[in-house]
Amino acid sequence: MKHGQDARATPVSKEVCKTLTIHRIHVVLLAVLSCASLLAQATVPAQFPGTIRLLLPPRIYATPGIEMNVYFDNICLVANPLNYLFDVNCAKGSQQTERWTFVPTEEDVGQYPFVIEVRNETNAVIARAESVLQVAPKTAGAGLPISVLTIGDSLTHAAVYPAHLLELCKAEGNPKITLVGHVPNEKTPDVRIEGYGGWTAHRFATFYKEGERRNGTEDWKTWNSSGSPFLYADGTGKPALDFPRYCREFNGGKAPDFVTFLLGCNDNFGANDETIEASIDTMFKYYDMLIEMVRQTRADTKIGMLLLVPPVGTQDGFGANYKCGQTRWQYKRNQQRVVERTMEKYGKREKENIFLIPSNVNLDCLHNYPSVNAPWNSQTKAEGRRLNNGVHPAPEGYRQIGDTIFCWIKAQLAAAPVSGK
Repeated sequence: MKHGQDARATPVSKEVCKTLTIHRIHVVLLAVLSCASLLAQATVPAQFPGTIRLLLPPRIYATPGIEMNVYFDNICLVANPLNYLFDVNCAKGSQQTERWTFVPTEEDVGQYPFVIEVRNETNAVIARAESVLQVAPKTAGAGLPISVLTIGDSLTHAAVYPAHLLELCKAEGNPKITLVGHVPNEKTPDVRIEGYGGWTAHRFATFYKEGERRNGTEDWKTWNSSGSPFLYADGTGKPALDFPRYCREFNGGKAPDFVTFLLGCNDNFGANDETIEASIDTMFKYYDMLIEMVRQTRADTKIGMLLLVPPVGTQDGFGANYKCGQTRWQYKRNQQRVVERTMEKYGKREKENIFLIPSNVNLDCLHNYPSVNAPWNSQTKAEGRRLNNGVHPAPEGYRQIGDTIFCWIKAQLAAAPVSGK
């Protein structure tokens, strides 16, 4: 401004004032919305089960050459999983309609974040769960002698998944496995188990019966009616859990390197929404007795708690077995709650050598349960496939359970080879 000029400010037009005011409002609104967005992001948890009770195990174990799956219907509680949109975020594997699936190679060894989001028809995220995909080397434990004791009910009594463990370990680069226990079939003497149809944790911990248990009995009722293999009469004649004596009789005096438990089906079969919590409480009381029985004998035995596997994929299997006595939906509700509480109670206890085995996620409940072809009704010759067993998989399903246990064992051997003592 030159000397002598008027220094008064130039008047601003009404239009300019209006524009500046609108700009300030926009800036304020953007700031408010940005803060609201950040606040919303901060308050949304990284994981939330939502109303569908989405739940993943903390680790999904895998090893080269073995297919691993996560079936979406197995990780939530919904009447029809096709009503929801599952979105898997993982650097490995492929997402299909009903599952995520992966067959690792040697190049895939490592650990990878695994996230599943579930959306509804409006594309809103209604649940989110996280896990870690852990791929163990194919040669983990190569040539190392290990002993494995499998404890369970009729799913173990079938002896398919223990036999599958033996077969898997025959391939080069695997441990030399010995199964511990009684022999249910003399034609396969290497398949040793402690699995009994209809049994519960309570029965394993308390049911005593005098007399020596026989191997290879062809009568499954005789096999299942015998006393607990872990109970022996003490000096006063009172029965007590005596795992050291069991190990002397069945494993050369050594406690097994690995012990797996697959129970919960019979423990909670008759429960409903009002009684399931008390039912699980009772199961855990005796589960703890069995776990401590092992830990007090050998603290570094790896104990694998198999997450209870889901039932058959349709009501047909329950109708075939139980008529109108039980529904798949009620059993599925019970099974989901058992998994939730098993994860709460036995998760994050790896320092105690207690691990969760994610057997529940890797079971095809639509195609790997028994089925029959039959006419759809009495007035037609057209036939269709109906599933016809509620809780017992077909051999293919049992082998998926065996795959999951095998991958868990490989992961443990990769982390810390067993002492073999």
